[in-house]
Amino acid sequence: MTNRKFLFIVFSCFVIFASCSKSQDLDLTEIDQLSQDNTDSLIQKTQTKPWTGGQYVDGKRGGTWNDSIINDPKTFNQLIGERDGQSSAIISYTLDYLVDYDPTLRKWQPRIASYKIETNEENNTLIVHYEIRSDAYWSYFNKEEKIPVTSDDFVFWYNEIAGDPELGSSDYGQQWVTLENGEAAHIDCVKIDDKHFDFIFPRIVAEPLLATNMSLCPSFIFKPAKEKGGIDGVKDLFSIDTDPKEIPSCGMWYITEYVPAQRLVFERNPNYWQKDKNGVSIPYYDKLICQIIGDQNTDYLLFTQGKTESYSPRPEEYDDLINNQKEDYTVFNAEGSMGASMWSFNQNPVNKDQPYYKWFTKKEFRQAMSCIFNRDRVASQTYRGFAQAKYDFFPEANPFYNPDISLKYRFDPDQAQELLKKAGFTKKEGFYYDQDGNKLEFDLTIASSNSVLNDLGQIVVDEAAKIGVTINIRQIDFQKIVEMLTATYDWQSVFIGLGANLFPSQGSNVWPSQGNLHMWYPCQESPATEWEARVDYLYNEGCYTNDYDKAKVYWDEYQQILLEECPVIYLMRSRSFFAIRNKWNLSNVYYDNKNGAMLEHVYIN
Repeated sequence: MTNRKFLFIVFSCFVIFASCSKSQDLDLTEIDQLSQDNTDSLIQKTQTKPWTGGQYVDGKRGGTWNDSIINDPKTFNQLIGERDGQSSAIISYTLDYLVDYDPTLRKWQPRIASYKIETNEENNTLIVHYEIRSDAYWSYFNKEEKIPVTSDDFVFWYNEIAGDPELGSSDYGQQWVTLENGEAAHIDCVKIDDKHFDFIFPRIVAEPLLATNMSLCPSFIFKPAKEKGGIDGVKDLFSIDTDPKEIPSCGMWYITEYVPAQRLVFERNPNYWQKDKNGVSIPYYDKLICQIIGDQNTDYLLFTQGKTESYSPRPEEYDDLINNQKEDYTVFNAEGSMGASMWSFNQNPVNKDQPYYKWFTKKEFRQAMSCIFNRDRVASQTYRGFAQAKYDFFPEANPFYNPDISLKYRFDPDQAQELLKKAGFTKKEGFYYDQDGNKLEFDLTIASSNSVLNDLGQIVVDEAAKIGVTINIRQIDFQKIVEMLTATYDWQSVFIGLGANLFPSQGSNVWPSQGNLHMWYPCQESPATEWEARVDYLYNEGCYTNDYDKAKVYWDEYQQILLEECPVIYLMRSRSFFAIRNKWNLSNVYYDNKNGAMLEHVYIN
């Protein structure tokens, strides 16, 4: 990968200098224009096809979709899988959600259940009534038995799994709302009958479907396991050694084979409720084979060899992938992503004896770090011009996005040094030291599998060194990073991505101070700072205010505080590309920055 990047830079310089030999020297504006011309040229060679709503074309069954994943799953247990993104994604193939939100149409759509919202303004209460589809079933691969999905599959999970604090589910905190008097009150989930259940809110909230949307579990397996074995009984279910054919599915797929470090195999579920006009269950292809490959270099190699069906390239692969489409595959493009990775600093008092704790808890230090992040350099060097800085807190798709609210602390080394001096640092022989004589030096942790973030990290290291700050890159396994953020807290600073907030109230376990993924200092019994207390208040009031204009006042101030205090520093919004083989009919393929690659209805030519 390093050699490929070096060649790209050398080639770019050669083109520029060759041009200079025939005419006058190019200035920076002209160089930027050449880069923009190359960017425009590549985009013109790709397809633009965002989802706009409407009907899918009826397809035909058949074919095998060959795919890849980087790492092995750690478990097939839905609860344990919450802490491992790879495992959770695999398990989700066998499950389904109550409802789904279309960010393009800005509408909620029923999935495995329909819904009705009942609001009582006089009592300030709200109930969401759910009715499960009559054609939703649990079934096993190659078995005729079909077990109806019932209310128990949701109510038991909500109350006895996610709602049991001893089981440590990340969804536990989302079951509570804050009343006007500041007390916490529970959102109750109540069974009405086998197909109907309710969520009862102790006060009106702005987005009740967001607060209640959840996947289900096979309660006929989990409930007896908990009754017999308690917490251990639940956690012992569906370990990685389980024969995957023993795992029931109510989703699109069965897991039928797992060979560690080699492959996962899925077979389509013919009993899945979602069907086309001809009564054929989605998806159309019969089998999904995921090779377990270990790194993205191998992933790209497999695609170029024709052994996988689709690929999302890294920036250093854009030129090669787009310019070599031929007749084999088509590349789609999407505008800048809705989300962005972020840089955060550990402010957990378990580390209060460490010098970095005193540094990280000063907002001037965090602001200074934002001022050494050279976003223009990153856009050009890492993303080849296909990215822009993320200065806002909410993405444009969020209803409370405000273009007038943006980050003030942009790349400015001089301002960074002024902020460091304000935070109590002094410069000696080219390096900064704190008031206790400790050299300003700390670690930046990055997932070892993410080459793009590693590039960003190297740029940050270089820019920091120019003003006398030493940053050391630590590349470790992503799962270890999750463990450090949620359990051991033994990290210093980190690059991490958490997705996009299409709703302001998303991330209830991240932004409020009591959240178990309140990254810089999780699970606070009470807000550690005045500004966090204010953010908690604004978050709660915004969540419970239905009037848009009134809610906007809360969410505007909320964004302003987080962009001023810099507990996280957003990095870049990158344009993205997606390639898919032309052996698949592209009529039902859509790709955009809100939905990603939409492939559920793809079928073979």
